Amino acid sequence: MCGIVGAIAQRPVAAILLEGLRRLEYRGYDSAGIAVLNPDGQLNRARTLGKVARLAEAVAAQPLPGLLGIAHTRWATHGEPATHNAHPHICRDRCAVVHNGIIENHELLRAEQRAAGHRFTSETDTEVIVHALYDALAAGLSLIDAVRQTTAQLQGAYALGVLDRHDPEHLVAARQGSPLVIGIGFGEHFIASDVFALLPVTNRFIFLEEGDLAELTRETVRIWNAAGELVERPLKTSQVTAEAAERGSYRHFMLKEIFEQPQALAATLEGRLLADRVLPESFGSQAAALFSQIQAVTIVACGTSFHAALVARHWLEAIAGLPCQVEVASEYRYRAHVVPAQALFVTISQSGETADTLAALRLAQASGYAATLAICNVPESSLVRESDLVLLTRAGPEIGVASTKAFTTQLTALLLLTIALGRLHRLDATEEARLVTLLRSVPKQLEAVLALDAQIAALAEQFVDKQHTLFLGRGTQYPIALEGALKLKEISYIHAEAYPAGELKHGPLALIDEEMPVVVVAPNNALLEKLKSNLEEVRARGGQLFVFADSQVALTATAGVTVIRLPETDDLLAPLIFTVPLQLLAYHVAVLKGTDVDQPRNLAKSVTVE
Repeated sequence: MCGIVGAIAQRPVAAILLEGLRRLEYRGYDSAGIAVLNPDGQLNRARTLGKVARLAEAVAAQPLPGLLGIAHTRWATHGEPATHNAHPHICRDRCAVVHNGIIENHELLRAEQRAAGHRFTSETDTEVIVHALYDALAAGLSLIDAVRQTTAQLQGAYALGVLDRHDPEHLVAARQGSPLVIGIGFGEHFIASDVFALLPVTNRFIFLEEGDLAELTRETVRIWNAAGELVERPLKTSQVTAEAAERGSYRHFMLKEIFEQPQALAATLEGRLLADRVLPESFGSQAAALFSQIQAVTIVACGTSFHAALVARHWLEAIAGLPCQVEVASEYRYRAHVVPAQALFVTISQSGETADTLAALRLAQASGYAATLAICNVPESSLVRESDLVLLTRAGPEIGVASTKAFTTQLTALLLLTIALGRLHRLDATEEARLVTLLRSVPKQLEAVLALDAQIAALAEQFVDKQHTLFLGRGTQYPIALEGALKLKEISYIHAEAYPAGELKHGPLALIDEEMPVVVVAPNNALLEKLKSNLEEVRARGGQLFVFADSQVALTATAGVTVIRLPETDDLLAPLIFTVPLQLLAYHVAVLKGTDVDQPRNLAKSVTVE
């Protein structure tokens, strides 16, 4: 993995491919490469370590003319970040391949290909694909048939872009377990990992489905399904604009996306609320009938989305009265589990292409759940297409690897789900109306929190020279503490952990000293007095406390205790309100440390492999 772009056109494609790679940088990568078939029928390639800008410099120094090409940003899985491991991979100057995913049987194929005389120049699993492709072409197969024969040998996940210098009129793509989209132009066609890469050249897209094989010319697109049947996939017009994926006046995408949260949450709510209730039809035309049968909920997610699920468990059990299990997707797949009767299976993913979450959904569909629901930000994603019910978060493009507005819109969507389910179980009309009123107030409350930006930026200076940070919260704020710790470690590279505050005496208290900042989220709720006792335990051991507190909380700033006052809010909304200052804290610490805020090392935005 991580990003694919390809083009066949009536104009030079190198600049299109490089711009596409630049727009895929948010996915995370360590190297980049491009291969173009030149007018003399030769394959020319450039590969570099580091940013796409370095690749662009290499291409500027030695231009790559041609009307057919493929390009790739790589995030290392097999083989270290190195130029020789970067894509595209080429076999004997004949054919070139770019690949996202993991080929699980690559070692077996590598041994067979070595025995047949192939020489390997990389440590990647991808190289076995290009050698298998060459063998099929050398045997006289057409490019499309050669790719079909090659993919039949592969076990694992792949999205492929393939070209053959003996066939300048075709670009071939294949998809199994890793997303791939076709961009439709006029006298030109494109492939990419997602629509953002192609927005400067088209807004019309075909989304390949599992097992699809596609053949592109300048004028036509043909697609075969996993059964080998020629099929037509729907053509969709994207509403996302190229400008939506630009930073504007903000220094980083992450900061832009933090400040977009009031508008993003308003978009999540739009059209889904009546004056006093949530519209169950927001989840799909069959939602009301299905929801009335639900007796339990299972939520599966990864990373930040998992933290949203942990908050939702509190809400679903307290408000809707439904038992709720929350699972890490990668663990859910590999353990025996009992499916509760009449259970709703909920998946949460920003991209809708998270490999573990998708695999968990497919397992659940064969396990007897009453229905499946996807909470997702990308309407054309696999997760959305494969689920019975869908609630789109409408966060808009999120480019920063560290998720911000995707998280708060997921929380908002989960609150909508909680209220919709609660109404059909034990939530009375008066309480539902109150909750709906509260939900409508969230965007304004977030604007008030964002006004604290300068104060939090100043606070960040006290974290720059620290090596470790502890985050504490209770109840629904424990998952928010987890999310705050994740944000800090993701982009500032400071080691951070989160605990329920009541667990201090069970181990973490041993870590407390003057060099261990302790960040606390303290809403005004029933757990406040117990939380205050936990804070006293920290102060008694010389710990430095940084408390984000509701304005109504009676807590005084003293030596060793810094208090940041947040606007008064209802306990139901506290997870949404208290997560934003933790995002800002992580951002400003990272800026002061000089790290790559939007593309932190070793991380990818869309995790499309296990």
